[in-house]
Amino acid sequence: MPAPIIEVDRVSKSFGPLRVLEELSFTVAPGEKLALIGPSGSGKTTILRILMTLETINSGHIKVDGEYLFHMPKNGGLAPADERHLHRMRAKIGMVFQLFNLFPHKSVLDNVTLAPILTKGVAKADAERQAMELLDMVGLADKAKAMPAQLSGGQKQRVAIARALALQPKIMLFDEVTSALDPELVEEVLNVMRRLAEETDMTMLLVTHEMGFAHDFADRVLFFDRGSIVEEGPPDEIFTNPKEERTQAFLKKIIAAGQRV
Repeated sequence: MPAPIIEVDRVSKSFGPLRVLEELSFTVAPGEKLALIGPSGSGKTTILRILMTLETINSGHIKVDGEYLFHMPKNGGLAPADERHLHRMRAKIGMVFQLFNLFPHKSVLDNVTLAPILTKGVAKADAERQAMELLDMVGLADKAKAMPAQLSGGQKQRVAIARALALQPKIMLFDEVTSALDPELVEEVLNVMRRLAEETDMTMLLVTHEMGFAHDFADRVLFFDRGSIVEEGPPDEIFTNPKEERTQAFLKKIIAAGQRV
């Protein structure tokens, strides 16, 4: 078995008195597609933000691609990571957020090329060529010169996916990427993610309330509640024959709301 690309070891996280993650441990294999599901406030998005180093941890360790994320070797032990180390680790990971976060004053093409040019020193012509390939992949090559305000929500989210891919990360994180979209725009974004899952060997972590998509997308599903993993397993097992009462109750509510699982 290959070494895990992500190792989360007894990680706890609090925001003031609120304990969000409780001694959390799990691993992700290279190329694995992992869906994180569970009620709001169960810690799913916090995990993605921690992996992206947008949040720190209170205790425990995380390794990404064989290296500690928040720590670095020093004098035979471990010391808190400096900014240079964190910057290098961030380059391994791309994240697509719920609310796009595009630069409103820059064109679609500029949004996709900016990070490779500034952070990796990619020549402008090379960055633009790669950006056009990515925009073509997400079905938006014809919108390269458009401004974000001229795009629908679904189009903005597809640009955000292209922008994250432009840095060629080993790991992609998707945080509720369809929850801010009108229902008729959801499918166009999910189709891009399906294609990514099917056509690349990229490791992908998905936080979603779209249970039908999680079922089709994931190699493995983790069900979270109150900062802990209650149950994990293949999608067919979790969605059709969950063992834990808490998982059963959650999915019962999802089905009652009319969602496919």
